[in-house]
Amino acid sequence: MKVDNADNNILEAAAILGEKCHRQPQKGGNFLPLDAPSTVTVKPSKEEPPTLELKPLPSQLKYVYLGDSNTLHVIIYASLTGIEEEKLLRVLREYKGAIGWSIADIKGVSPSVCMHKILLEEGHKPIVQPQRRLNPNMQEVVKKEVIKWLDAGIIFPISDSSWVSPVQVVPKKGGTTVVKNENDELIPNRIITGWRVCIDYRKLNEVTRKDHYPLPFIDQMIEKLAGHEYYCFLDGYSGYHQIPIAPED
Repeated sequence: MKVDNADNNILEAAAILGEKCHRQPQKGGNFLPLDAPSTVTVKPSKEEPPTLELKPLPSQLKYVYLGDSNTLHVIIYASLTGIEEEKLLRVLREYKGAIGWSIADIKGVSPSVCMHKILLEEGHKPIVQPQRRLNPNMQEVVKKEVIKWLDAGIIFPISDSSWVSPVQVVPKKGGTTVVKNENDELIPNRIITGWRVCIDYRKLNEVTRKDHYPLPFIDQMIEKLAGHEYYCFLDGYSGYHQIPIAPED
Protein backbone atom coordinates (compact mmCIF):
# COMPACT_ATOMS: atom_id res chain seq x y z
CA MET A 1 0.00 0.00 0.00
CA LYS A 2 1.39 3.38 -0.99
CA VAL A 3 1.41 6.07 1.71
CA ASP A 4 1.72 9.68 0.58
CA ASN A 5 3.71 12.40 2.36
CA ALA A 6 0.65 13.79 4.15
CA ASP A 7 -0.15 10.38 5.67
CA ASN A 8 3.51 9.94 6.61
CA ASN A 9 3.43 13.26 8.46
CA ILE A 10 0.32 12.26 10.41
CA LEU A 11 1.77 8.86 11.35
CA GLU A 12 5.04 10.47 12.43
CA ALA A 13 3.17 13.02 14.55
CA ALA A 14 1.14 10.28 16.24
CA ALA A 15 4.31 8.30 17.01
CA ILE A 16 6.00 11.32 18.58
CA LEU A 17 2.91 12.08 20.66
CA GLY A 18 2.78 8.52 21.95
CA GLU A 19 6.47 8.56 22.85
CA LYS A 20 6.26 11.86 24.72
CA CYS A 21 3.17 10.85 26.72
CA HIS A 22 4.98 7.82 28.22
CA ARG A 23 8.22 9.49 29.32
CA GLN A 24 9.01 9.74 33.02
CA PRO A 25 8.70 13.10 34.82
CA GLN A 26 11.77 15.18 35.50
CA LYS A 27 13.07 15.14 39.06
CA GLY A 28 13.08 18.16 41.33
CA GLY A 29 9.80 19.68 40.15
CA ASN A 30 7.08 20.86 42.48
CA PHE A 31 3.89 19.45 40.95
CA LEU A 32 0.33 20.14 42.08
CA PRO A 33 -2.23 17.31 41.90
CA LEU A 34 -4.49 17.34 38.87
CA ASP A 35 -7.73 15.42 38.53
CA ALA A 36 -7.74 12.69 35.91
CA PRO A 37 -9.31 13.73 32.60
CA SER A 38 -12.96 12.85 32.29
CA THR A 39 -13.82 9.59 30.56
CA VAL A 40 -17.13 11.05 29.37
CA THR A 41 -17.01 12.12 25.73
CA VAL A 42 -18.02 15.75 25.34
CA LYS A 43 -20.68 15.95 22.64
CA PRO A 44 -20.87 18.72 20.01
CA SER A 45 -23.40 21.46 20.61
CA LYS A 46 -25.68 20.19 17.82
CA GLU A 47 -26.17 16.94 19.76
CA GLU A 48 -26.13 18.36 23.30
CA PRO A 49 -26.59 22.16 23.40
CA PRO A 50 -24.60 23.77 26.24
CA THR A 51 -26.21 25.99 28.86
CA LEU A 52 -24.58 29.41 28.47
CA GLU A 53 -25.00 32.67 30.35
CA LEU A 54 -25.90 35.38 27.85
CA LYS A 55 -24.63 38.90 28.47
CA PRO A 56 -26.73 42.04 27.92
CA LEU A 57 -26.37 43.47 24.41
CA PRO A 58 -26.47 47.05 23.14
CA SER A 59 -29.77 48.15 21.64
CA GLN A 60 -28.62 47.68 18.02
CA LEU A 61 -27.97 43.95 18.53
CA LYS A 62 -30.11 41.01 19.64
CA TYR A 63 -29.94 37.28 20.27
CA VAL A 64 -31.62 34.73 18.01
CA TYR A 65 -31.50 30.95 18.31
CA LEU A 66 -30.64 28.26 15.81
CA GLY A 67 -31.71 25.32 17.99
CA ASP A 68 -34.86 24.23 19.76
CA SER A 69 -35.92 25.62 23.17
CA ASN A 70 -33.82 28.79 22.82
CA THR A 71 -30.49 27.00 22.32
CA LEU A 72 -27.51 27.65 20.02
CA HIS A 73 -27.65 31.44 20.17
CA VAL A 74 -26.13 33.89 17.69
CA ILE A 75 -26.06 37.68 17.68
CA ILE A 76 -27.55 39.62 14.77
CA TYR A 77 -28.39 43.21 13.91
CA ALA A 78 -31.64 44.22 15.59
CA SER A 79 -32.87 46.47 12.76
CA LEU A 80 -33.09 43.84 10.03
CA THR A 81 -36.44 43.54 8.32
CA GLY A 82 -38.49 40.39 8.83
CA ILE A 83 -37.52 39.04 5.41
CA GLU A 84 -33.82 39.83 5.93
CA GLU A 85 -33.81 38.12 9.32
CA GLU A 86 -35.61 35.07 7.95
CA LYS A 87 -33.11 34.69 5.09
CA LEU A 88 -30.16 35.16 7.46
CA LEU A 89 -31.45 32.56 9.92
CA ARG A 90 -32.08 30.08 7.11
CA VAL A 91 -28.43 30.32 6.05
CA LEU A 92 -27.13 30.19 9.65
CA ARG A 93 -29.19 27.10 10.45
CA GLU A 94 -27.99 25.39 7.27
CA TYR A 95 -24.35 25.97 8.18
CA LYS A 96 -24.55 25.89 11.98
CA GLY A 97 -21.99 23.08 11.96
CA ALA A 98 -19.37 25.73 11.17
CA ILE A 99 -20.23 27.71 14.33
CA GLY A 100 -18.75 26.90 17.74
CA TRP A 101 -20.54 27.25 21.09
CA SER A 102 -18.24 25.01 23.14
CA ILE A 103 -14.75 23.56 22.93
CA ALA A 104 -16.25 20.26 21.72
CA ASP A 105 -17.27 22.00 18.47
CA ILE A 106 -13.66 22.60 17.44
CA LYS A 107 -12.85 20.39 14.48
CA GLY A 108 -9.36 21.74 14.01
CA VAL A 109 -7.20 21.68 10.90
CA SER A 110 -5.71 18.41 9.70
CA PRO A 111 -1.91 18.21 10.15
CA SER A 112 -1.74 17.22 6.47
CA VAL A 113 -3.12 20.67 5.57
CA CYS A 114 -1.35 22.90 8.06
CA MET A 115 0.93 22.40 11.05
CA HIS A 116 2.73 25.20 12.87
CA LYS A 117 6.48 24.79 13.27
CA ILE A 118 8.39 26.94 15.76
CA LEU A 119 11.60 28.01 14.01
CA LEU A 120 14.36 29.20 16.35
CA GLU A 121 17.44 31.31 15.69
CA GLU A 122 20.79 29.53 15.51
CA GLY A 123 22.77 29.40 18.73
CA HIS A 124 19.73 29.75 20.99
CA LYS A 125 19.74 28.28 24.49
CA PRO A 126 16.60 26.62 25.88
CA ILE A 127 15.21 28.32 28.98
CA VAL A 128 13.29 26.61 31.78
CA GLN A 129 11.41 29.27 33.75
CA PRO A 130 9.91 28.61 37.19
CA GLN A 131 6.18 28.94 37.65
CA ARG A 132 5.18 32.17 39.37
CA ARG A 133 3.14 31.75 42.53
CA LEU A 134 -0.63 31.85 42.04
CA ASN A 135 -3.16 32.34 44.80
CA PRO A 136 -5.59 29.43 45.45
CA ASN A 137 -8.39 31.02 43.42
CA MET A 138 -6.16 31.46 40.37
CA GLN A 139 -4.78 27.93 40.80
CA GLU A 140 -8.35 26.64 40.55
CA VAL A 141 -8.92 28.69 37.36
CA VAL A 142 -5.79 27.19 35.78
CA LYS A 143 -6.69 23.68 36.95
CA LYS A 144 -10.17 23.79 35.40
CA GLU A 145 -8.81 25.15 32.11
CA VAL A 146 -6.06 22.52 31.88
CA ILE A 147 -8.54 19.70 32.57
CA LYS A 148 -10.85 21.12 29.90
CA TRP A 149 -7.98 21.13 27.37
CA LEU A 150 -7.01 17.57 28.32
CA ASP A 151 -10.59 16.33 27.96
CA ALA A 152 -10.84 17.94 24.51
CA GLY A 153 -7.52 16.45 23.37
CA ILE A 154 -6.01 19.89 22.74
CA ILE A 155 -2.99 19.25 24.99
CA PHE A 156 -1.22 16.16 26.28
CA PRO A 157 1.01 15.58 29.34
CA ILE A 158 4.76 16.08 28.93
CA SER A 159 7.44 16.51 31.58
CA ASP A 160 10.79 16.65 29.78
CA SER A 161 10.45 19.73 27.56
CA SER A 162 13.64 21.73 27.05
CA TRP A 163 11.51 24.91 27.17
CA VAL A 164 9.21 25.76 30.08
CA SER A 165 7.19 29.01 30.19
CA PRO A 166 5.14 30.18 33.19
CA VAL A 167 1.35 30.24 33.25
CA GLN A 168 -0.46 33.38 34.32
CA VAL A 169 -4.08 34.46 34.67
CA VAL A 170 -5.37 37.79 33.35
CA PRO A 171 -8.86 39.27 33.79
CA LYS A 172 -11.43 39.37 31.02
CA LYS A 173 -12.80 42.89 31.01
CA GLY A 174 -16.22 43.90 29.77
CA GLY A 175 -17.85 47.33 29.75
CA THR A 176 -16.89 50.42 31.72
CA THR A 177 -18.65 51.71 34.81
CA VAL A 178 -18.08 54.68 37.14
CA VAL A 179 -17.21 54.16 40.81
CA LYS A 180 -16.12 56.38 43.70
CA ASN A 181 -12.58 56.20 45.04
CA GLU A 182 -11.39 56.86 48.60
CA ASN A 183 -11.52 60.62 47.93
CA ASP A 184 -15.18 60.38 46.87
CA GLU A 185 -14.21 61.08 43.25
CA LEU A 186 -15.93 59.40 40.32
CA ILE A 187 -13.48 57.39 38.22
CA PRO A 188 -14.06 55.00 35.28
CA ASN A 189 -13.53 51.33 36.03
CA ARG A 190 -13.50 48.28 33.76
CA ILE A 191 -15.80 45.43 34.79
CA ILE A 192 -14.09 42.05 35.19
CA THR A 193 -16.29 39.38 33.60
CA GLY A 194 -14.00 36.36 34.02
CA TRP A 195 -10.43 35.11 33.81
CA ARG A 196 -8.24 34.03 30.90
CA VAL A 197 -5.37 31.55 31.25
CA CYS A 198 -2.28 32.66 29.32
CA ILE A 199 1.31 31.50 28.97
CA ASP A 200 4.20 33.95 29.06
CA TYR A 201 6.19 33.10 25.91
CA ARG A 202 8.33 36.25 25.86
CA LYS A 203 11.61 34.36 26.35
CA LEU A 204 10.70 31.96 23.54
CA ASN A 205 9.57 34.78 21.26
CA GLU A 206 12.96 36.50 21.65
CA VAL A 207 14.72 33.65 19.81
CA THR A 208 11.92 32.76 17.39
CA ARG A 209 12.39 33.60 13.72
CA LYS A 210 10.04 36.38 12.72
CA ASP A 211 7.51 36.00 9.93
CA HIS A 212 7.96 38.04 6.75
CA TYR A 213 4.27 38.60 6.04
CA PRO A 214 3.16 41.29 8.52
CA LEU A 215 -0.48 42.22 8.92
CA PRO A 216 -1.69 45.24 6.92
CA PHE A 217 -1.85 48.65 8.57
CA ILE A 218 -5.24 49.75 9.82
CA ASP A 219 -5.36 52.69 7.37
CA GLN A 220 -4.84 50.26 4.46
CA MET A 221 -7.75 48.16 5.68
CA ILE A 222 -10.02 51.19 6.12
CA GLU A 223 -9.14 52.40 2.61
CA LYS A 224 -10.31 49.09 1.14
CA LEU A 225 -13.65 49.45 2.95
CA ALA A 226 -14.39 52.85 1.43
CA GLY A 227 -17.54 52.87 -0.70
CA HIS A 228 -18.88 49.56 0.63
CA GLU A 229 -22.14 49.43 2.55
CA TYR A 230 -21.44 46.14 4.33
CA TYR A 231 -18.34 44.36 5.51
CA CYS A 232 -17.92 41.01 7.26
CA PHE A 233 -15.33 39.61 9.61
CA LEU A 234 -14.74 36.23 11.24
CA ASP A 235 -14.10 35.71 14.94
CA GLY A 236 -12.69 32.20 15.21
CA TYR A 237 -13.87 30.33 18.31
CA SER A 238 -10.74 29.38 20.30
CA GLY A 239 -8.75 30.17 17.18
CA TYR A 240 -5.39 29.30 18.72
CA HIS A 241 -6.64 25.74 19.29
CA GLN A 242 -7.54 25.18 15.65
CA ILE A 243 -4.06 24.71 14.14
CA PRO A 244 -1.87 21.89 15.49
CA ILE A 245 1.73 22.49 16.55
CA ALA A 246 4.46 20.10 15.42
CA PRO A 247 4.82 17.48 18.21
CA GLU A 248 8.58 18.01 18.52
CA ASP A 249 7.88 21.63 19.49
